Amino acid sequence: MVTQTKYKIEGMTCDHCVHHVTQALETVEGVSSAKVSLKKEEAVVKAEEGVSVETLKAAVAEAGYSLVG
Repeated sequence: MVTQTKYKIEGMTCDHCVHHVTQALETVEGVSSAKVSLKKEEAVVKAEEGVSVETLKAAVAEAGYSLVG
């Protein structure tokens, strides 16, 4: 089952940042899509139930940003 969850993203300053965060999230196994908003400083992630927040945090941190949630 796919769930949709919003997460706060810290450290983004431009569209390039949005692209990096989106790519980082979408490379996580089980994530079907990620829509990242610079203005709202958030990401809406659609993923299988088994995808952990810790896995998402690690992917975003590796890209140089912070996922809060």
